[in-house]
Amino acid sequence: MNAELSPGLYIVATPIGNLGDLSPRAAHVLANADVVAVEDSRVTAGLLRHIGARRPMTPYHDHNADAVRPGLIARMGGEVVALVSDAGTPLISDPGYKLVRDARAAGHQVVTVPGPCAAVAALTLAGLPTDRFLFVGFLPSRQHARAEAIAEIAGIRATLILYESGPRLSACLTALAEGLGDREAGVAREITKKFEECVTGRLSVLAERYADAPPKGEIVVVIAPPDAPPPASADDRDAALAEALTRLPPAKAAGEVAKRLGLDRKALYARAMEMKGGQ
Repeated sequence: MNAELSPGLYIVATPIGNLGDLSPRAAHVLANADVVAVEDSRVTAGLLRHIGARRPMTPYHDHNADAVRPGLIARMGGEVVALVSDAGTPLISDPGYKLVRDARAAGHQVVTVPGPCAAVAALTLAGLPTDRFLFVGFLPSRQHARAEAIAEIAGIRATLILYESGPRLSACLTALAEGLGDREAGVAREITKKFEECVTGRLSVLAERYADAPPKGEIVVVIAPPDAPPPASADDRDAALAEALTRLPPAKAAGEVAKRLGLDRKALYARAMEMKGGQ
């Protein structure tokens, strides 16, 4: 049992490129963990060398998580288990959440050591609205499945963030333009590294830019939310009210339509009463 840290699971965010982004707290946990659960031991070994530490490591990734997890859970009762990914915050597009879930179910302490996250870092670079955003991970690689996934998120009024690889980037941007409309977007890569960049523009323009020159490195795509819909017309209002009045009394019909169309509830109630009286 480690004398400095209490037993349990420590979720440790690691740099996404610049080793200077490793926090002192993260370095302390990694240097004192009894075991470090890693995505790739070669990557984490380099990070441990950077802080002058050598700790036991065990692979924990998509292909072995179900088999390795019970042993890690058992060790948390008396040992410090640190969880890291190759870069950034664990659990973001990796199987770590199941380890957290089972650790909690077993009654073990779970501690987060926050730090770098490529999705949030790209959001800060893109200059797009940040008050509401949705992280969607990697889109499917197959054309039909990708189009279906894009259709599911097309109406969400939030900035969208996704990960992509260089060879697939142009096709992904083209599919996004087709499925979402030609929105403003940003392509961020090499975040925190020497050649960090975030190229912004319409999705179609970005797709053309990268069609013949797929970029290297880890890539994050950030897409602006959809434009506000045009205000409802009087015909739209009356049609929605007429349908709602077949199911609801005027007050509730007005409230439902007000929420759906973004119109004034009191004005809708007055119109509903007019329509009801004219029947």
